[in-house]
Amino acid sequence: MNKLLLVEDDPDFGFMLKQYLELSAFVVDWMAQPQDLMENFQQLAGYDLVILDVMLPQISGFSLAKEINALHPALPFIFLTAKEQKIDKLTGLKIGADDYVTKPCDPEELLLRIQNILKRNQKNSTPKSIVLGTYVFHPEQLVLSHAQGQFKLTEREAQLLLFLWQHRGQLVTREDILEKVWGNADFFTGRSMDVFITRIRKYLSLDPNLSINSNRGVGFTIHL
Repeated sequence: MNKLLLVEDDPDFGFMLKQYLELSAFVVDWMAQPQDLMENFQQLAGYDLVILDVMLPQISGFSLAKEINALHPALPFIFLTAKEQKIDKLTGLKIGADDYVTKPCDPEELLLRIQNILKRNQKNSTPKSIVLGTYVFHPEQLVLSHAQGQFKLTEREAQLLLFLWQHRGQLVTREDILEKVWGNADFFTGRSMDVFITRIRKYLSLDPNLSINSNRGVGFTIHL
């Protein structure tokens, strides 16, 4: 599940936006005061995207974005601007903004922009090869290699293994896997996922340090 940081000082708009994005399956932390973020920029490591109001108390969104970009250059962010505000969009683009949205905005439009940015970033950030213990996984080639043999994966198996690797060391819910890899979480898809999990475990069985542990009724704890 993607985690967003919303930095917005308007209490009504901030509350509404947080509620809408959480109903859209995001984890959202809302900061009404930028000072809270300025005191600890390191906490940004856990976020997938930041939504920044341009006009903030104490510091502008532009200045805050420069600080964020210096410490976390790969972290995407969107600027929120008031409709009557005349801003230099080139300034934001030079800082590295991924998009602008005027407020009060259509939450559905903002949601689509967020999803497009996350999808694009996920695609661009997929490495050519991934080391999994004594294995090497090549996502684009759909190949999992080991000294004792090579496995040609199906596209769905490769998508599942990539998702599990991206969430290594975490407890992930069945619903999250189904939504992100299959696109729906109905009963029959859940049964299909169990079959695919069994296949992945079999492929990884040559390294006893790798595991996908079931948490009954919840999901899986990933150790890759």
